[in-house]
Amino acid sequence: MSEDSRYEAVRSRDARFDGAFFFAVSTTGIYCRPSCPATTARRRNVTFFPTAAAAQGSGYRACRRCRPDAVPGSAEWNARADVVGRAVRLIGDGVVDREGVAGLAARLGYSARQVQRQLTAELGAGPTALARAQRAHTARLLLQTTGLPVAEIAFAAGFASVRQFNDTIKEIYALTPSALRAVRPGARSGPAAPSGTPGVLPLRLAFRGPYAARQVFDYLERRAFDGIEEVTGAPGRRTYRRTLRLPNGTGIAEVDEVTGDGWLDCRLHLTELRDLTTAAQRVRRLFDLDADPYAVGERLGTDPVLAPLVARCPGLRSPGTVDPDELAVRAVLARRTGTAAGRALGARLVAAHGEPLPRPAGTLTHLFPRAAELAGAPLTGLDLPPSRAAALRALAAALTARDVVLDAGTDRDRAERALRALPGIGPWTAGYLRMRALGDPDVLLGEPPPGTAPALWSPWRSYATHYLWGAAPRGSTAPTDSAARHRNPTERIDA
Repeated sequence: MSEDSRYEAVRSRDARFDGAFFFAVSTTGIYCRPSCPATTARRRNVTFFPTAAAAQGSGYRACRRCRPDAVPGSAEWNARADVVGRAVRLIGDGVVDREGVAGLAARLGYSARQVQRQLTAELGAGPTALARAQRAHTARLLLQTTGLPVAEIAFAAGFASVRQFNDTIKEIYALTPSALRAVRPGARSGPAAPSGTPGVLPLRLAFRGPYAARQVFDYLERRAFDGIEEVTGAPGRRTYRRTLRLPNGTGIAEVDEVTGDGWLDCRLHLTELRDLTTAAQRVRRLFDLDADPYAVGERLGTDPVLAPLVARCPGLRSPGTVDPDELAVRAVLARRTGTAAGRALGARLVAAHGEPLPRPAGTLTHLFPRAAELAGAPLTGLDLPPSRAAALRALAAALTARDVVLDAGTDRDRAERALRALPGIGPWTAGYLRMRALGDPDVLLGEPPPGTAPALWSPWRSYATHYLWGAAPRGSTAPTDSAARHRNPTERIDA
């Protein structure tokens, strides 16, 4: 986009570009999202930034009216496979907070100076500034949704000291932490957690454009493993719940099917508040909340076969995962079985090798087994064919030794090659893991229907795959004719 086209998006308050860029007004010292309802400033007073961190680094503070820190992430970071895209995904997962810039650089295979230079050149902010902006957003959530003491929030959000926390909040929001807590929006004023306990954190997970919640919840419900996942309620008002293994502790995520005005309601139960940012980002990846349905619809809607599917089901998403290693194990476990048989195998695996929760929550009783646990396990009593048990152990050993790396910032081509070198993982399964575990939006699985031009669907071929698998007329559970010709082969090998 040119700066003039960005300004036109701001003038029209176009929410399609929320998160794609930010704008700041020199006369007020405030930066906003493009859809901010405030009176549009004159063009000569407006500056555009690719990230909130870049705006903050130029001395602008966040608008308290449109809350630009709460926008969906840019879909560009999912599509891009270069070092900048990989770095942004890792920063979102909290790697800089846990391992520092040196740890981020090591994961990317670059020097810290190279990473700093490339991020600053493209995003106007280096890794430290990007992580700082993310910490400030986490701190605001904790201030406005819990009753925890300010000092506890400072360290839970990842700040090194209370002084650093206070200075950052004042700089970004032009308020002290106590004042920021006092102006929390009424919609977020749920019951406060008692001081000193993690409690329940209510979140609104923002997305852009239409969101096909029914199809996403159907997809997850068909594949839910007993013990670690459940879907409750009637269609249209369901709640998806699952356990989370996080860097500092464990958690349970609950997400409601009913969509608000651009968000999904989520509740996180965390044993360690330091995991809030990571948990929220992983739930966002599971529900594909940073997608750009406008770009997907514009590209796929030109295809004569896909056009009616896109029109009937706008906003179809490509679900990801909260744990790439888990998804890889599930894919191998359920190879050449139906969905129901795969779920039964998964339930037995979780019961036999999963880590019990300290306190069960309804039907949620375990965390998914660690790869290291499965690498040396005999896997007896699961009714697995010997070849599949061997493939499962080989995969678990490769994940444990990091011969296969499936984290948020891994090189997708390298990961796919490493997966295909393992027994029991062929091109289709490797592509499926690339699509879901690595979040690649441009993976086409299966043969495209006649009369289509899949090369023209790029970079959104993962969405085309989901349209061909399961898009159906609203109110119907039967696939369209074109979808039936491309019926989902994961019914045999995917859980």
